[in-house]
Amino acid sequence: MREFVVEADGGSRGNPGPAGYGAVVLDAKTGEPLAEVAEYIGVATNNVAEYKGLVAGLKAAKALDPEARVRVRMDSKLVVEQMSGRWKIKHPDMKPLAAQAASILPASQVTYEWIPREKNKHADRLANEAMDAAKKGKQWEASRSTAELDARDAKAARVVGDATAGAARARAALSGATDDTGGAGTVRAEPLAEGAGEAAPSAPSVGWGPADLGPPATFVLLRHGETALTPDKRFSGSGDHSLSPAGLRQAEATAAVLAARGTVQEIVSSPLKRCRETAEAVAARLNLEVRIEDGLRETDFGAWEGLTFAEVRERYGDDLTAWLASAKVAPTGGGESFAAVARRVSATRDKLIARYPGRTVLLVTHVTPIKTLVRLALGAPPESLFRMELSAASISAVAYYADGNASLRLLNDTSHLRG
Repeated sequence: MREFVVEADGGSRGNPGPAGYGAVVLDAKTGEPLAEVAEYIGVATNNVAEYKGLVAGLKAAKALDPEARVRVRMDSKLVVEQMSGRWKIKHPDMKPLAAQAASILPASQVTYEWIPREKNKHADRLANEAMDAAKKGKQWEASRSTAELDARDAKAARVVGDATAGAARARAALSGATDDTGGAGTVRAEPLAEGAGEAAPSAPSVGWGPADLGPPATFVLLRHGETALTPDKRFSGSGDHSLSPAGLRQAEATAAVLAARGTVQEIVSSPLKRCRETAEAVAARLNLEVRIEDGLRETDFGAWEGLTFAEVRERYGDDLTAWLASAKVAPTGGGESFAAVARRVSATRDKLIARYPGRTVLLVTHVTPIKTLVRLALGAPPESLFRMELSAASISAVAYYADGNASLRLLNDTSHLRG
């Protein structure tokens, strides 16, 4: 009986966003690629794209030999665990796809194995090729694919070292091929659990694709000045607090330095008073109007609003522990989870990028939205939110290019508040 290895992957540039999948069927003995499939599937989530990649890979294996044993290798823990029967399938979008995958070959012929993302480069590159082709108004063509060659380059780089990796990247850049360093969709974060809906940045190909020479949309991210709650580090979310005297001084100092730099062309603010007051101080110096964007508001911390971390630990210890462990958990009393904030902020980001192409825009907002924008630009996991320092009236900056790439330019600059 023949034995195949199916490697499959899928990605979404936005989660949900433009999505595609890729799969390759390999001879289990020789490692020789026997079939490649890839397709752009429109707007979908990472999980849907991954499942569709699995379905396509199994169909390709069946077409080669319906009696063959198939070992599926994927970097999606979710798909592998669900198809192995160890995790329940609850999300309505996943159930029909899982059922379709299970029906292609008898269960006795198929096994599933999780692999690290760096070992799934072939399928990953196929998925990115399909998305790249769709962006140009074309369909993916197997005859034009460089995924196999790129995957071999990546494997050689791991064995030989950085010199080979550099040569492979240079060759890919010169040929106009994308050498992805992240995973299909590149900087997506693996969902914490099924249906987490964890937003990921829409940036697909990092660093080694064709250069995008157009001016980026640059978001200068300004956290509002201090309020009465800031010095004690109290949870300050949906409460509409004014700036304290110290916060007003911080807003004026920030306005002065931004006016001196003279690069800000637009100002957009959270609707909450502390941000509007900060934004208005800058707007007065720059002679600009302030536009209000509800998507930039702070997380709703529910019953924790106004409390210190220690007070929340004392009153709602179990809830706090669960919140720290998962981005899907909301604060006590109907608050907003970080996963929900990420969906809101990523949608707002995309809207503002489309509204201000090539412009430098000051976004006056809060801790969580700024950290989320930084996290998504870097492709960092949700837990990274707890590992960033973001001071009152600090300035950060992220640039967004027309090809989907994002570049973190500055983080937590408070030099304008000194002296």
